[in-house]
Amino acid sequence: MLDWFKRKIGLERRSYTSAGFTAEIVAARSQYLSGKSGLGELTATAQSCVSLWENGFALADVVGTDVLDRRKMALIGRALALRGEALFLIRDGDLIPCSDWDLRTRDAEPVAYRLSIPEAGGGRTETALAAEVLHFRIGCNPATPYAGTAPLRRAMLTASMLDAIESALGEVFEYAPLGSQIIPFAEADDVKLEAMGRGFRGRRGRVLLRESVNVSAAGGAAPSVDWRPVSTSPDLSSSQATEALGAARGAIYAAFGVLPSLFVDAAQGPLVREAQRHLAAWTLQPIGELIAEEASEKLGGEVKLDLLRPTQAFDSGGAARALGALVTAMAAAKEAGLPPEALAGAFQKLDWES
Repeated sequence: MLDWFKRKIGLERRSYTSAGFTAEIVAARSQYLSGKSGLGELTATAQSCVSLWENGFALADVVGTDVLDRRKMALIGRALALRGEALFLIRDGDLIPCSDWDLRTRDAEPVAYRLSIPEAGGGRTETALAAEVLHFRIGCNPATPYAGTAPLRRAMLTASMLDAIESALGEVFEYAPLGSQIIPFAEADDVKLEAMGRGFRGRRGRVLLRESVNVSAAGGAAPSVDWRPVSTSPDLSSSQATEALGAARGAIYAAFGVLPSLFVDAAQGPLVREAQRHLAAWTLQPIGELIAEEASEKLGGEVKLDLLRPTQAFDSGGAARALGALVTAMAAAKEAGLPPEALAGAFQKLDWES
């Protein structure tokens, strides 16, 4: 009857799959604390960059498939900006977004996934092969080429500084006695001081006259300099908080591929267009090429993404002048009797396609 005392109890194993109510609560709590943990995702600076990524991908022209609609592309842009990864399960000609996943690799390449699919009232877990999953990732480390890294993860010190500065300034404006003054007055009882304090309220822009007498305290009459009001507002100029905040914001913008000059108050049209071209050409379009490569491999057809044309990331005036010069050059070559091959060779010298 007591044999169960003699039984050897094996090691208890638990499944650490990310699906379920507890995982969702932990993920929500992690997102809530992300501003304090150094990520700075809750700051307006980071959210502005995330919105640029999300809207840029939502405008992308997708050729070769119908499953990457604008809603899915917006989810991809936001997930890549905040997490560095986006994963979709391919089912019945549609893409199902996944909130979390665990994977198995071989030769540093994923071969199988255990996916957590979000549902109202609790998520569900599903297992799929790598060919059934679209896994987009950016900022991969050579040690973990199968996992992506968000831009803020790559600049955690700067994000932490931005979060610390904004939190400190928020506490200053919340608790510091801004606009308050200390006004010396002759010695009097509390009732008179309270009545006099109420007399100062709401009298902005008026000349207030108060009768006072010299008092003999601490060995002599109060000097005249003691009657000057003293402000209690903190002097933040010496701390250079404004300069540090601007530098931190600029570094976060640069981490997302956004030129800091885009958010300067004195930014003009050419500068804004140049910032848009920089973001689309050096950040969004290369990521779009990675997405197109993954989609072409898993969806069975060639997929192309164009983020430059929809975002108008080019100089319209320069393009018009270049087109006029090309037409003039082609007309002159035709009048000169040059063959089309010679004109195509000239275009190739300029790295253009005829």
